[in-house]
Amino acid sequence: MKNRRNIARRNFLKQSAAGLIGAGIAAKRGWSKGEEEDKKKVLKIREYRILGRTGFRVSDIGAGSIMDEGVLGSALDAGVNYIDTAEEYPGHHRIVAKAIKGRDRKSIFISSKLEVKEDKSKEGFIKRARKSLEELDTEYIDCMMMHMPEKMETIKTEGFHAAMQDLKAEGRIRFVGVSNHGSFWFRDPEETMEKVLMAAVEDERFDVFLLAYNFLKMDEGEKVLKACREKNIGTALMKTTPIAIYYSLKSRVEESEKKGKKVNPFYIEGIKRYKDKLDRAEGFIKKYGLQNPEEIKAAAVRFCLDNPDVNTICCLAKTYDEMEGFIRLSGSRLDNGDKAKLYSYKEGCGELYCRHACGECELQCPHGVPVNTIMRYYHYFTAQGREKEAMQKYAEIPGVKADVCQSCSGYCELACRYSVPVQGMLFMAHEQMSQ
Repeated sequence: MKNRRNIARRNFLKQSAAGLIGAGIAAKRGWSKGEEEDKKKVLKIREYRILGRTGFRVSDIGAGSIMDEGVLGSALDAGVNYIDTAEEYPGHHRIVAKAIKGRDRKSIFISSKLEVKEDKSKEGFIKRARKSLEELDTEYIDCMMMHMPEKMETIKTEGFHAAMQDLKAEGRIRFVGVSNHGSFWFRDPEETMEKVLMAAVEDERFDVFLLAYNFLKMDEGEKVLKACREKNIGTALMKTTPIAIYYSLKSRVEESEKKGKKVNPFYIEGIKRYKDKLDRAEGFIKKYGLQNPEEIKAAAVRFCLDNPDVNTICCLAKTYDEMEGFIRLSGSRLDNGDKAKLYSYKEGCGELYCRHACGECELQCPHGVPVNTIMRYYHYFTAQGREKEAMQKYAEIPGVKADVCQSCSGYCELACRYSVPVQGMLFMAHEQMSQ
């Protein structure tokens, strides 16, 4: 395994330097026709965009919470210059510190985050910001974001803003931002990502936004992105490739069946509805030749890159090959073939994606299950390979979890305007993340 990883890294670096990319590899991974034909394209970022009022030219492909120092370092070698991190990403600050060591600090834009917790004092935020600076081993952080504010009034937390003002005066923080990808029902269910971020637009003290946006979940994001353009606020995206759910969940269902697992009687109807959707999706996958998830993934990224209101996309990669795939998409645009693939996937598999930053069904849940949060953690578990982290986060959810769904009539599914088999997916999430 270690040898294969070293070979992958050497290949990544070699291609980054020499630019000798085989057309066969490009075709296998679903890159555009032009890229397939060009065997001499340099594996480098090919487009940079102005990050709103910051004036910084960020790579259109940015780095999300990449937990491998080598993969992150190789991304930087290829020209990626936007790094997203947070105090709540275990050990990530240290990884970023190692990856940027010895590089031109001014050429890299680092965005970290602080959550508004019980201690809302200026002193508390300053102390935590200084710890982040220490862990990152840097003189300054380009953008410090308010991490996942749960409601509009949180946006105005004066302790946070006073701390940022002081740190900016010291030259330790350059800009202030905010991130959001949905509500936490167990804290505050009634305010959506759109409401919170539009309040941040009106507040006028935030320079950069990090939000959830993809081809299956555009409605809330479109309004926010438009407002950001009008106010010259920088935009970074997350949750841009909602396509792994079909491929990963299908394999998990098959695995459970092979092991002869007995299904709880209360689960039967919910799981049946879920599997009916899965079978329908499988029909579309075969009919429209969508067996290669990398093709849909590439089209999903191009969909976001095609939007002029998007400055950078935070991509999460666990391996050199995954990072290589994202970098090859830099500078690309959505073509008719991509549109057809995305439309087919949306028609056939869209009902299997519990929309990030939605949470509409939570208002109808008689038990107060944090559906949006649980399904986000399950996305980490199934689509991002962050099983241990997802299980820990799920275990830490206060109050009720998806186990109470087993005796429910499925109010969440009845309330879902996207026809997602939410109850069945909650069953699967509880089963997988409670092991």
